[in-house]
Amino acid sequence: MEHATQPSTPELGYDGASTSGPESSRKQLVARNAAASEPIDYDVEIVERVYRKIDMRIIPAFWILYFLCSAIRSNIGIAQTMNMDKGHDLGKVLNLTPRDISTALALFYVSYVIFDFPSNLIMSKLGPRVWMARIVFATSVVGACFAAVHDAWSLKLLRFLLGLVIAGMWPGMAFYLTLFYPPSRTAKRIGMYFTASQVSAAVVGLVSAGFQLMDGTAGLEGFRWMFLIYGLVGVVLSVILIWWLPDRPLAPGQTREKTGLLKWLPATPEALTGEDAIIHYHDLKRVYHARPWGLKDLGLVLLDWRLWPLTLMYFGVVGVGIGTQLYGSVIIRAIRPDAGGIEISLLFAPIWIMDLIAILLVTPVSDRFHKYRAFFFSAAVCIQIAGLLTTTFAHGWARYGGLLMVGFGLGPTVPICMAWSSEIFQRRHGEVGVAAATALVSGLGNLGSVTTTYALYTGWPEDAKPGPHQFRKSNLTMIGILGMSILSAFVMVALLKLFGNPPSKKLYDGDSASDFEDGAARRERQQRGFGRLGRESSSHA
Repeated sequence: MEHATQPSTPELGYDGASTSGPESSRKQLVARNAAASEPIDYDVEIVERVYRKIDMRIIPAFWILYFLCSAIRSNIGIAQTMNMDKGHDLGKVLNLTPRDISTALALFYVSYVIFDFPSNLIMSKLGPRVWMARIVFATSVVGACFAAVHDAWSLKLLRFLLGLVIAGMWPGMAFYLTLFYPPSRTAKRIGMYFTASQVSAAVVGLVSAGFQLMDGTAGLEGFRWMFLIYGLVGVVLSVILIWWLPDRPLAPGQTREKTGLLKWLPATPEALTGEDAIIHYHDLKRVYHARPWGLKDLGLVLLDWRLWPLTLMYFGVVGVGIGTQLYGSVIIRAIRPDAGGIEISLLFAPIWIMDLIAILLVTPVSDRFHKYRAFFFSAAVCIQIAGLLTTTFAHGWARYGGLLMVGFGLGPTVPICMAWSSEIFQRRHGEVGVAAATALVSGLGNLGSVTTTYALYTGWPEDAKPGPHQFRKSNLTMIGILGMSILSAFVMVALLKLFGNPPSKKLYDGDSASDFEDGAARRERQQRGFGRLGRESSSHA
């Protein structure tokens, strides 16, 4: 474990050293204000500069790791159509039935749902940097092992193990962000690295064309080369992450001490130093003064009714997302029965390009109007419903246009849902609230993925029969589930208006990180809107 120690200096300068020596008058002023616990609000432009600096350190690394892990998780979908004309696709090589495939896909989410919650709690205790690198390493090793699958049993086992080792990655990333950003600014950041999943889905489709050309090289089918190469690249990335990702920030003047196994790991540069560290400390004090939590605290989070509307919101959209990711190529083949594997791969990619465009357009605006997250979420879900209806009832290429609409509607929904969960539960329960809520919303919400992969599409034999009505009942079922997601969003809005979202007094007993009204909390009283500095910027010096 890593511990922070505080030197016994009464006042601290920008570098954390004692201010008893010669210092500039500006540094002394900040130190005196900090010692007196007076609120310090910096100009929004200065605060934005600090957060942009953190962006450069965290977001590219998160993007790359999420890209690779998403590719490893979902490339089984495209493997079902690779080199199909030669009989070298995953299903024919392993003699898989449709039920074998749906069971293997569902087993991933079974283990993911079971282990997502404990994994995120371990991360909050052990440290996100180390645990995140562990997740990437284990995911990559298991992903590479898919190159050796030889029957349905080995495929199902590896899918279950993959869900086990990757569990906690997605909610862990959301939790990690709240150590560096206020939740009202996280949807944009989640959207930034969530685009990696969309790019990954597109690239897996495009790059699979190259892997299909490798079919037969060294006696391996093209899909085995794909599994192996993605896994080996991920192993290398996990080693780099140990050094690159920063640990949770320390208050100015604190030093980091390593104990146990962590002292053998390479040191990582601090995310912020000097004046930037001071600014960040005053803007996000809640992180620096987080209260240790125990089982009683965790129990109070689990009993909070706010979990369930968020989980139902997530259930619907993630079910459609995973269904599109895993069965999109199958649906395209139903639309274009004469298309070859490479053509299907090329048609699969634009769905995720539309998804990426929507993320980049909508999530930054949802942060600026963070009090209206339910409306942004619901509008995007309505686009998904329209796309599913088009794919179900239209003819010819119009059905493919429906898939593009589904992709566009999918994009913003998951980042908005995770950001709203962090926003509500950090204020309500502090750090344990974010760790538990994001894991439960993600884990239980992924039961939607189990539904999609096991009970719908190829898991529903009657609905999967080739013909003009193929997958019609599955699509209509998903439309009903999406309607439930919209209803849950507005139920959440109504209940928050009725009961509010005050800090939990039972949890904190007046000794909470929520009692620190930092600079970010004062700004979040109003929305930034489209103004460059936000509506309240004139009040900040």
